[in-house]
Amino acid sequence: MAKYAADNSRDLLKRLRETMADDGDGQARLDHIVELVATSMGTEVCSIYLRRDRQTLELCATEGLNKEAVHQTRMRIGEGLVGKVAKTAQPVNAADAPQTKGFRYMEETGEELYQSFLGVPVQRMGEVLGVLVVQNKETRNYSEDEVYALEVVAMVLAEMKELGAFTGDGEAMSAPHQRAHMLTGGVAQEGFSEGVVLLHDPKIVVSNLVADDPDAEKIRLNEAMDKLRMNVDDLLSATRRGAAKDQADILEAYQLMANSKGWMSRLESSIDSGLTAELAVEKEQSATRARMERVPDPYLRERLHDLDDLSNRLLRMLTGQGRNAGDVVPENAVLVATNIGPAELLEYGKRLKGVILEEGSVGSHAAIIARAWAIPMLINVSAITREALNNDPVLVDGEQGIVHLRPTDEVKTVFKGKLTMLSQAQEKYSVIRELPAETLDGTRIKMQMNAGLLVDLPSLSSSGAEGVGLFRTELQFLMRSAVPKRDELATIYGQVMDNAKGLPVTFRTLDIGSDKVASYMNPMDEPNPAMGWRAIRLGLDKQGVMKMQLQALIRGAAGRPLRIMFPFIAQFNEFRDARDLFFKVLEGEAKMGRVVPTDIEVGAMLETPSLAFAPDQFFEMCDFISIGGNDLKQFFYAADRENERVRKRYDTLNVSFLTFIEQIAARCDQFDTPVSFCGEDAGKPVEALCFAAMGLREFSMRPASIGPVKEMLRRMDLNEARDVINESRKSGEQSVRGDLVRWLKSKS
Repeated sequence: MAKYAADNSRDLLKRLRETMADDGDGQARLDHIVELVATSMGTEVCSIYLRRDRQTLELCATEGLNKEAVHQTRMRIGEGLVGKVAKTAQPVNAADAPQTKGFRYMEETGEELYQSFLGVPVQRMGEVLGVLVVQNKETRNYSEDEVYALEVVAMVLAEMKELGAFTGDGEAMSAPHQRAHMLTGGVAQEGFSEGVVLLHDPKIVVSNLVADDPDAEKIRLNEAMDKLRMNVDDLLSATRRGAAKDQADILEAYQLMANSKGWMSRLESSIDSGLTAELAVEKEQSATRARMERVPDPYLRERLHDLDDLSNRLLRMLTGQGRNAGDVVPENAVLVATNIGPAELLEYGKRLKGVILEEGSVGSHAAIIARAWAIPMLINVSAITREALNNDPVLVDGEQGIVHLRPTDEVKTVFKGKLTMLSQAQEKYSVIRELPAETLDGTRIKMQMNAGLLVDLPSLSSSGAEGVGLFRTELQFLMRSAVPKRDELATIYGQVMDNAKGLPVTFRTLDIGSDKVASYMNPMDEPNPAMGWRAIRLGLDKQGVMKMQLQALIRGAAGRPLRIMFPFIAQFNEFRDARDLFFKVLEGEAKMGRVVPTDIEVGAMLETPSLAFAPDQFFEMCDFISIGGNDLKQFFYAADRENERVRKRYDTLNVSFLTFIEQIAARCDQFDTPVSFCGEDAGKPVEALCFAAMGLREFSMRPASIGPVKEMLRRMDLNEARDVINESRKSGEQSVRGDLVRWLKSKS
């Protein structure tokens, strides 16, 4: 076969564009395309396989193979040479296909006549949508020009599929982003919501696929590339003036890539073959993303990621698309993102109805904010950013971890029934909002809320909370690009107390490290950061920031009662040293003539099992203790709460854990040290009932959980609940959950 020239390539692409403009249905277009490609390339076979689902390819059109096999022949991703192309996102060029490792003979296609095989992925933005194949009877390798030409055609096919040019009968021919879709993930925050998709990083839609004037496209590309280089240069200049060297190093790498002659040469070659400038960029970007999947070296993977990011910037300049800071957030927006940091999430505000992430973790600060806002949040929802488009209708089931994207009428009806039941439950909780959480046996439980932002404080009155049992002070550090100033923090802490209107507020000192790393901190390369240099360990080693925060807390209190607690205390001397530091700072403030609190309580968070066995002096010195349930459970079970595989293996109502909670409560009672439970489990009615039966009398939880927990406690007798738990423990059961739930059902 003669060399496949650029002129021929452009001619084929123009004919493909005409095919897309035809009035025929999707099948007719596909049939015409395989005929065009086979004729233009001089091959005896051309076939198009499209993904039917995440694991299956389906033969959707062919010229040369048995037509009856269309929509009948299917194969798994990775099966045969076609499946190998889909799995690896790389071309397969086989001179003698039947003798090539991995070949699978599909009898119904009649392909036994053909020896040579060339398959290329039909991919867009790194996602393989199908495979384009040509075959010949003679044994031969296809040339580099032929491989490149087929890749160019495959790129146009990918865009045509994305634009809905091949819709028809069957899953593989269904219109993209139109059919109903159900996805599953993990629950970071419970709840239900109905709304429309708001993509954190919207897709860029390329509708102009084939270039009529390659020279004009190159001019467009060069203008956009010049603008990109100027933007990177400006960022680098600003960074060199005011930021750390490592940030400048990153941008210098960006600068080198933006000026890469190899990158520019590949883009111009694609334009010469007939692609528009934006499609040429996207073709190279897809190849980059495919390479990212295969590169084991983390440094090289990061550089490929940088190139991917530059491609996105260049595409936005060419298309004028992308998210702008001034874009209006819909009233019923459900945010969809790969992942998101706390500062980015806070920019959207509480108007969001839900958050769906492709990655994420239960313990992330984004999840903490979602819980504070009482909006459902799902994590590890695979492929959501590829499946969803802006303004798609979406239902979020934060109990079962299900997303209904573009739901059917039947699904909407069932979902609305759940929302009605939820609304009725909220009305029931509002009736008891001002009533105490007092059990039938007369035990009074103190109900407090968790917070971390000023916007959380109105929930104090609406939820019926008796105070703030945990105010997370680290959010003010994580939201900024530099360490906040002492006066800023003092103002914020004072406003928190003002908004609490006399109710107690417990401030937890800075808890950063592990998964909570501020942008201005030097990242620590620790093998297990959750058990590393974090929280009080960091504060005692770097006392400058800790002293500054303690001063801000004292000044913010302005003479009012002040409650502070230190996080992640593992042994007595850490608490003693931190407490001594606080009183030293307090003494210094008094000497400077500042108003200092006269009513002071200093407590500790019990998040490590070791602290439960601290010397008696710790319990005597500590004004109060707060059990940090999330971390305590993690270390008690040796199960990383960021790891979804192991986190769910261990039940909070396990006999061992409940017995440990009972021992902590008893030891605190021995020294009259108030103890509370703070964490997501405190906000679960069944768990809260068990903790109360084990002797705990204070809980702190997200505001939305106070109603359900209070309602449960007010209709229970703790003596009866304790009897059920004790019987379950005697039986040798690993968890008391089964027996307790059966008992609760018998009482309802």
